[in-house]
Amino acid sequence: MIMIVIPFLGSSKPGVSSGILLGAVTLPGLMLSRLIQMLRGLSLNEVGVAELENLQLQYWATFASCFSVLVCFHVILQRQDNGVPSVDSCSNWNKRFSLSCIALCAGICCIAFSAKYQFGWQMVFMLLWVVFHGLVASKLIQRILRTFPACVSIGEALLVTSGLVIYFGDMLQNTVAKIFGYWTSLGYLPVQYVVKRSEISTIIQGMTVGLLLFPLFLKLIFQISGHFKFVDISRERANHEMKKSFIFYASLAFLLIVVIPLWMQFVHDFHMHPLFWVLDFVFSEPLKTLSLCTYWIALIYASVTRFYNISKNSKTERILLRKYYHLMAVVIFVPALILQPEFLDLAFGAALAVFLILEIIRVWRIWPLGQLVHQFMNAFTDHRDSEILVISHFSLLLGCALPIWLSSGFNDRPLAPFAGILSLGIGDTMASMVGHKYGVLRWSKTGRYYILSLSEKTIEGTAAGITSVLVACSVLLPLLATTGYIFSQHWFSLLVAVTTSGLLEAYTAQLDNAFIPLVFYSLLCL
Repeated sequence: MIMIVIPFLGSSKPGVSSGILLGAVTLPGLMLSRLIQMLRGLSLNEVGVAELENLQLQYWATFASCFSVLVCFHVILQRQDNGVPSVDSCSNWNKRFSLSCIALCAGICCIAFSAKYQFGWQMVFMLLWVVFHGLVASKLIQRILRTFPACVSIGEALLVTSGLVIYFGDMLQNTVAKIFGYWTSLGYLPVQYVVKRSEISTIIQGMTVGLLLFPLFLKLIFQISGHFKFVDISRERANHEMKKSFIFYASLAFLLIVVIPLWMQFVHDFHMHPLFWVLDFVFSEPLKTLSLCTYWIALIYASVTRFYNISKNSKTERILLRKYYHLMAVVIFVPALILQPEFLDLAFGAALAVFLILEIIRVWRIWPLGQLVHQFMNAFTDHRDSEILVISHFSLLLGCALPIWLSSGFNDRPLAPFAGILSLGIGDTMASMVGHKYGVLRWSKTGRYYILSLSEKTIEGTAAGITSVLVACSVLLPLLATTGYIFSQHWFSLLVAVTTSGLLEAYTAQLDNAFIPLVFYSLLCL
């Protein structure tokens, strides 16, 4: 099925598979690998019970989100086929089999959940909390596919939806727990389900969630002020754009300076304004941080200027130009991850905030930057982006950042934080370049697969990607050992992780920047 069109949902990205299986197993698999890693930490007394219990609750919420979306799709497709007689016995068998799997999975999970929590108010609350995540996920993915048709596949939308629901749920849990004093007096939420977050993670969470919700409030403000009305006269149109931009920038400043910091101070009890805390953190070691910032700015400016001119004047394919940015990610992030990991966490959050703001400005065509940002981004887009959203730079940033953020705290796998940098910056780049220039043996010569799947991937490219990551790991592990990391990654498990993620990159037609780092990270943690 090249493109799935479901009533009430909209259409997925054209030219690729639905990706439902990959989208449904990636995030639960990630949570499961983290649970196994936390159990190892608990046996070594490196992890507290609170962190493990909170991660277990997040696992159940993740599972409920993916499971509810799959049930939603099954019900919608079942309604779509009602009244249409089917003579395909295989199709009817598939429907019965999928329904049986859903029922079996639900039964097993209910039994496991009831075995974990004793019957009482605690079990009822936990069950409602998990079901709440599932309902929100099923509604959110419908809204995403309706609002941004043909921008993402269903698997990509499922991954984004589950991640957002878990992230919003964690923020809501921390907020409500703070309001009710960890809910211990009511007996609903024991203290072991509330984990104290670091200042950096609180700042990143508040900034990300606030900017994601900002377009909804901005749309409401514009509708109230009547700035969505079409204006014919050019002078009135100019005044309209200036008023619209003023409302936008004023609302954005109020959000960043007042609203989001208020939540941060409420949840984490900052002793100063969070923005001042960031400045104090940056200038706590000015020689290291400012030198790193200077290095980043010079490298990014030189690379963006160079590649932007090439993209306008050269016939070089966009996919190869984008791989140069993958290589730049290695040069930019690896030194910082080894020398200044906490500052890199904060820098990733700042970069994500800048990307979100620029994308909002581009989509809403906010004067005077909207058109300029749109023209600049078009120089680097290809078939993986759409006219509505440009998501490739988000996927590259998050693909490198998420393994690093997930590795905060206990981590007995020194290569796990480098999962995104290794898989995207080295493996994916070498696979594309070698496959494009020297690839002869294609994984599929029949072309019966999807446009971006095996029919365009070569065996030479896949082999180059796997080999390059293994070589990079062999260089990186001794380097990490000199900085104090304890070597605990077996070469056999590393070989399995690298090979599996490399073959997945060759197989999948989904946005590999989003899936491959998470799969590679999960395998490394196991």
